[in-house]
Amino acid sequence: MSLLEGKRILITGVLTDQSIAFHVARLAQEQGAVVILSSFGRTMSLTKRSAGRLPQPAPIVELDVTNEEDLAALADRVRDHVDGLDGVVHAIGFAPEAALGGNFLNTSWPDVSVALQVSAYSLKSLSMAALPLMSSGGSIVGLDFDAQVAWPKYDWMGVAKAAFESTARYLARDLGPRGIRVNLIAAGPIRTMAAKSIPGFDDFEAVWSTRAPLAWNLDDPEPAARACAALLSDWFPATTGEIIHVDGGVHSQGA
Repeated sequence: MSLLEGKRILITGVLTDQSIAFHVARLAQEQGAVVILSSFGRTMSLTKRSAGRLPQPAPIVELDVTNEEDLAALADRVRDHVDGLDGVVHAIGFAPEAALGGNFLNTSWPDVSVALQVSAYSLKSLSMAALPLMSSGGSIVGLDFDAQVAWPKYDWMGVAKAAFESTARYLARDLGPRGIRVNLIAAGPIRTMAAKSIPGFDDFEAVWSTRAPLAWNLDDPEPAARACAALLSDWFPATTGEIIHVDGGVHSQGA
């Protein structure tokens, strides 16, 4: 039997075929899951194009995680394709340009609030919107970037990731009694469309090329995607509130 045989999984954040989320979707299908994607607005065309590159067709539901109407309608939109969900992948993050690039001390609250809502609070929003579909429990997996330290130019996105990690722990506490596990994958840097929009992203390359005990390939999303697939499976039945690092070991090394 395949790792995800019969699982029904909603995956957000598929933009291009370089996205970690795209490779999670591909692996999930290869491992027997039924995959539903979500997208909205101007990114919908990118998601549709990438969906066409998956091993099997995948329906796409409209979902803007900052839109209350979309969140309220998510369960019904997903039920048009499957009768429930066993897994949800949160691969959403955004910060305005003013919240990145070394502007930390001058960033205004409106820009910070956008970063926090889209990149952290949305984990709670998505989880609650999917909850009616997860009556038999399941697994929620989020894509993270280690927030233990202050990264150069990452600024308020780093703060948002710290909030994201804390949100996952509280969700793990409150959803655990319903049989729902909530875990994060803290991936090393990957040259995705989203990453390339971060000022100073190239600075991470030097860090990972010199400090990773294991070789790290910035163009290979598959290690992180495999970890997501494992957490979506039944092989981690008693793991929740965890952050699993898939970063070549950089998090374990000193400065």
